Parts: sequence; structure tokens; C-alpha cells
Amino acid sequence: MSERTSPFPVTPWLLLLPAILLLVAFTHYPAVATIWDSFFSTPKAGRPAVFVGMENYALLVNDPVFWQAFKNNLLYALVTIPAAIAIALAMALWVNDRLPGRGLLRLAYFTPTVLPMIAVANIWLFFYTPQYGLLEQVTQSLGLPSHNWLGNPDSVLWAVMLVAVWKEAGFFMIFYLAALQGISPTLAEAASLEGASRWQYFWRIQFPLLMPTTLFVLVNALINSFRLVDHIVVMTKGGPDNASSLLLYYIYEVGFGYWDSSYAAALTVVLLALLAVVAILKFRLLDRRTHYQ
Repeated sequence: MSERTSPFPVTPWLLLLPAILLLVAFTHYPAVATIWDSFFSTPKAGRPAVFVGMENYALLVNDPVFWQAFKNNLLYALVTIPAAIAIALAMALWVNDRLPGRGLLRLAYFTPTVLPMIAVANIWLFFYTPQYGLLEQVTQSLGLPSHNWLGNPDSVLWAVMLVAVWKEAGFFMIFYLAALQGISPTLAEAASLEGASRWQYFWRIQFPLLMPTTLFVLVNALINSFRLVDHIVVMTKGGPDNASSLLLYYIYEVGFGYWDSSYAAALTVVLLALLAVVAILKFRLLDRRTHYQ
């Protein structure tokens, strides 16, 4: 007599239960709670939170600091994402070749990744220090005028963007290097027999095969462009005059500097919605050009 099969398999769900509990506790519940809190006022001593509807979002629309941080973050993302990915791909192509000492070269490229962002920010803070920093020493030796890189609204955002690109490029390089090593060498031999140049082999063969990796790196770079604020806290604190303030730093400032948790929740909801829309667009547009092996 055959054993009776249960209509509801319990074992797979029991195996998934720890992961589900962690996902709900640390991802889904905080997200739902943040959306809920954004429709209430911030509770104070002796004054509980009350429902205010869309009032926090109306304040957000008329908040000039929010729009400044939003524009800064858009520029930050538009510059750091393509720059970090292009540099990472170039480095991966270089260290994938048979070069003498390529192991040390890979280590040198990857080293900024393993450093904490706080340490990286302090290193670059020394570079940018007026009159005494490394960049100032170089400019003075060339006879160029002194420049306060972090104190000038026209240069401060570009200075912190350089730090982010330097930190992230080595991380993305590892993914590209792994993907390049997964491409069959017979493709290079066939392209060589057909008389294809190195550029043609890269553009026609390697780059299309790297599209799944590029899509993965793009999404991670997008998240990082709205997530990395450690260097802002250490180097500029959003100044001068909010010229380097990013959305997540502004959320941190509102939530923990002004203790306005409800308004910070509304800002967080807007940030999450923006990330979701951009990620969906990336998947829809790039998935058509992605070739999965």
C-alpha cells in the first residue's frame, strides 16, 4: 500500500521559515511601517502621533533642501554609475590578459573595496585638505593657485564623487573579471581567424556576453549611489550650503538631527519609490539586450 501524499508539503516551508522570518522582520515590516508612519505626525512628549494624511508629502514638495539633495543625488548617480562601471570594465579587461605581476595588479585594484568607507573618506580628506593636502602639494608644485575642494560649492560634489568611483570600481571589476574568465577562449580564436580586431572582438562578442553582469552591476551601482553617505558624513556633512547633501544624508539629518521621524519616513518612501522605478526601467530596457549563456 503506497503512502498517502500530503496535499500541503510542510518540509519545504519549514526549511524556508528562517529566511522568511528574517526577510519579514528586517525588510518587509520596516518598509510597511515606514509607509504607515509617513501618514502620521511625529510623536512628542505628551503628544501622541495623529493622522495627517498627505501633509508630510506636501511639505516635501515645498522643501527647497529636499530638491537640492534630489538634484545632487541625480547628478551623483549619473556621474558615478557610468564612470565606475567603465573603469571597472577597463581594469577587468587589462588584468584578464597575461601580464607580468597581474596578481599584484588585481590586488591593488581591489584594495579600496576592502577598506571601510569611513577610512576611505579620511584618506581622501587628507588629500583635499587646503594648503597641506596631497592635491595642494601637487598644485603648488605646478604653480597653480590653492583651491578648497570641499569648501567650494562648485567643486565639493565632484570631489566626493571621485571618492565613490575610486571605492567602487575595484568591487565591480571582480564581477567583470569573473565573467570574462567564463567566456570560452574558442571565441577569441574564431574571431582571430576571421580577422577581427581587438576592438571588434570586444564590441561584437565580449560586451554582449557581459550584459548579464552589466545588468547586475548597474542595479548595484544604482543602489550604492543612493546608499553611500558615509563619506558625506565624514568629509562635508552636506555642506557648504547643502551643495553636497544627498537624499539619504538628508533623511538621516531630518530623522536624527531634527528628530522629525514622520517627515523622514515620507522622504524614505520617496527614495524607495524612485529606486524601484529606475530599477524596473533598467530591467525592462536592458533585458532585451541581455544574452544569457
